[in-house]
Amino acid sequence: MRSHTWINCEGSVQTIGIWNSHGATPAFSKIDLIAAANSLRDLVHVVLDPKTGGVGVAYEGVVSSQPNGGPSFPLIGTLPPTYPEWLGDRSFTELHRLRFPYVAGAMANGIASTRLVIAMARAGLLSFFGAAGLVPERVGKAIDEIESAVGREDEGAPSWGANLIHSPNEPAIEDAVADLYIRRGVRHVSAAAYMGLTPAVVRYAMSGISRDDSGRVHRKNHVFATVSRPEVARRFLEPPPEAMLRELAASGALTQDEASLAARLPVAETLSVESDSGGHTDNRPLVALLPLMLALRDEIVRKHSYVRPLHVGAAGGLGTPAAIAAAFSLGASFVVTGSVNQAAIESGLHADGKAMLAQAGVADVVMAPAADMFELGVSVQVLARGTMFAMRARKLYELYRAHDSVESIPNDEREKIEATILRASFADAWASTRAFWIDRDPREVTRADADPKHKLALICRAYLGLSSKWAINGQTDRRADYQIWCGPAMGAFNAWTAGSFLAEPSAREVVQVALNLLEGAAVVSRAQQLRSFGVPMPPEAFDFRPRRLAVGSGEHQGRNP
Repeated sequence: MRSHTWINCEGSVQTIGIWNSHGATPAFSKIDLIAAANSLRDLVHVVLDPKTGGVGVAYEGVVSSQPNGGPSFPLIGTLPPTYPEWLGDRSFTELHRLRFPYVAGAMANGIASTRLVIAMARAGLLSFFGAAGLVPERVGKAIDEIESAVGREDEGAPSWGANLIHSPNEPAIEDAVADLYIRRGVRHVSAAAYMGLTPAVVRYAMSGISRDDSGRVHRKNHVFATVSRPEVARRFLEPPPEAMLRELAASGALTQDEASLAARLPVAETLSVESDSGGHTDNRPLVALLPLMLALRDEIVRKHSYVRPLHVGAAGGLGTPAAIAAAFSLGASFVVTGSVNQAAIESGLHADGKAMLAQAGVADVVMAPAADMFELGVSVQVLARGTMFAMRARKLYELYRAHDSVESIPNDEREKIEATILRASFADAWASTRAFWIDRDPREVTRADADPKHKLALICRAYLGLSSKWAINGQTDRRADYQIWCGPAMGAFNAWTAGSFLAEPSAREVVQVALNLLEGAAVVSRAQQLRSFGVPMPPEAFDFRPRRLAVGSGEHQGRNP
């Protein structure tokens, strides 16, 4: 086809051919352009009105190099059908046998529940069970429940995963959970809160790797490393340290063949780049962090001449279609959502907490001390609206930093803490804390008996740990102490869903949330594609409204928004 240059109010426009209507009518109105953004699954032509110089859209008709009867319009370009399934990296969905490039993150203490994981797996979406904070026996029961509902992945069942959290205070728990995943054949693990590699995560990643007769490497286990710092990402993308592999092989945790292959493979082939999220977060902006991680990935691939693809996904702050579309436009292979799933009906959070989340705005979040890394001064992002947890947790951390023992706290301050936060004397609080650790890890009690400051830390940590359980269990007399992990995405989601069926917590099915975010992201992406072709897209074209969707439906066919 010959190209032509036409002049309109914007200047010269290069065309690539002629669109012949053959009875179809091109569209230039605002409502028709909005419809074009929603017509994802239609092939759409971008045409120029030679009389007015306006740019619009057309469907059907015939494209040729010359007019061939009937009304004809210069053709600027053609957009093929697009689908939410195609927003990310196709090799990612193919590798993990998923329909959509979308992951629901592992919210701790079973908030990312078995029910949530099962619903997502059945819809072709990946989800991680929230194993952090749970004992191995409870995690094992969760695996039983999921396998009973969807089957074993090794036998062709839908993909799903579970969480492995770095536990510097409880390395035995981390080791036991990693062993459980290896033994039970859990093929996807979300590795979170790691500041460096541990033998547990390396052992899981490299167990079962092999090479076939053609030299191709096969990995049974897939680590999704949740990272927010380049130095941590590098550790996961590089091969494991040689000394660690030698120790794992010497102990029998890995075979010699596995250790040999592991020396040339990344610990994780998938990164979830976590920006400003709920829970553990460094509050980094995604637009600054993700391109940096993608460049680091490319650098390491060149350095080690990796053959297998490394996938980098975006996490944190993703609660609207526009945010999802932005993440994919930055180059994310997939997206990870968290806070918005916590509000879903399948999550393990009590309905009372979900109602509180449904009222959150983007500014209704705050940082507070983390229970699992309290002594290190690590913080988590939590809901601020409707709860005093963050303020009270910070008070306990200040108390811990300022005093070496319970006895060194001034009486008036100690009495205030007992009355307003602990709702028990320090003696009673220690008695219940001691009983917990006697059952979980008696070494903590031994250490506390020898170190009064560690005893104080355990008492403070008990409040932080119980506060999340009060929210999960719906202990309403402790509502002011609820610890609900939450990022600004929750407020953005609430604003987007206002006035729609998803505004009600009782309607927030996790799959409906995912499908609407993905469909909306595809609409936003389509609107931007049309705009880049010169189509004057109205602002409303970028505002996808939630609607009830079905995984296999053709609801999105046609051109009506």
